[in-house]
Amino acid sequence: PIIKFRRSGIDYRIGWLPLGGYVKMKGEALDEDAPEEADSFQYAKWWKKLIIAVAGPFANFILAVLIFILSFMLPGRVEDLYPVVGRSNGIYSRILQPGDSILAVNNKSVRGWYHFIGIAAEQQSSTVLIKRGDLRLRINLKRDSLAELAEKVLPQVPAVVGEVSPGMPAWRAGLRSGDRIVRIDSSDVKDWYVMRELISSTRRDTVRLTLNRSGKSFVQTLQLEENPLSEGQRLIGISQQMPVVYYQSNPPLKAMKYGISATTGFVAVNYVGLYKLITNPGTIKSSVGGPVMIYSLSSQSAKKGWNSWIVFVAAISLVLMIMNLLPIPALDGGHVMFALIQAVTGKPLPHKVQIILQNIGFMLLLLLMVYAFYNDFSKVLARAYSGMGKP
Repeated sequence: PIIKFRRSGIDYRIGWLPLGGYVKMKGEALDEDAPEEADSFQYAKWWKKLIIAVAGPFANFILAVLIFILSFMLPGRVEDLYPVVGRSNGIYSRILQPGDSILAVNNKSVRGWYHFIGIAAEQQSSTVLIKRGDLRLRINLKRDSLAELAEKVLPQVPAVVGEVSPGMPAWRAGLRSGDRIVRIDSSDVKDWYVMRELISSTRRDTVRLTLNRSGKSFVQTLQLEENPLSEGQRLIGISQQMPVVYYQSNPPLKAMKYGISATTGFVAVNYVGLYKLITNPGTIKSSVGGPVMIYSLSSQSAKKGWNSWIVFVAAISLVLMIMNLLPIPALDGGHVMFALIQAVTGKPLPHKVQIILQNIGFMLLLLLMVYAFYNDFSKVLARAYSGMGKP
């Protein structure tokens, strides 16, 4: 340590490499010869152990909530699609046609497609100004029709790559932002929707992409991977290009509402993902990443601005909370599990059993770390050898 001092029976230390922090409690180490003391963690009541174990992950949760609220309050970069209709189905095919441009909603200028949906959702009914060729038309929409509108009317989205998810097949194959997909196997691609349908409908495990980058054509074969969040759906790991950029902030109360909603939504999605990962172990290889993947994701966030980067920090904080609460001995979730067993049985597990379980848990974490490093570098090498990822 650089600095250390003792206050109220607690040792505080700042180390030479302050890359992380931890709290070591008196009596936490499972020493069979440790004397029974009132202030020892080993001999504390089960509910005290539970509170102590949950306190760290709860701090991660609170930090994420505060960061999300801050990100919604301060001007943040928003990426959106052009407010132009690409497809319309059902009753909306008689109201909106492909090529229609959304100009304004309730006399407010529209900056992007999702900006249009957001403005319309704020009112019980909305008057939408559209441009169709040389004509300007007004249509009326009710709030109860917005959910159907978002499903039946789709924006115009060209088959241009926006982001490439690190570690996924497209990333390993060397695809980059701005690449235009012109053909899937032998079928021509006219927009993002056709491309997605061709990929999802193929019965093979690979797809052959013809791409255009800066006027030059490339052909690359990609291995499809199963989507861990959607059974039966396969993907290559790309998102559409968002060509419209604007900055938006929210008042404190609305930012608080959005921040809490974003945090709880992120936690829920990740727990669902973990459940599907456990029930479908085949997706583990594409879902596990280590420092290299974190660096790649962090770099992508930083390029979008500081607001996106602090949201990424909030996401990492939540992932730490979720992982720490897994019922694995050597993690906080292991302490929670031991405390609950003590609550049910009326006594703690024998020290020998706890030591064995913690050693098993430690070995599992070590193996997971080694696998994450291996997974990282194998994907990096695959991208390097693809030849397409080079400038």
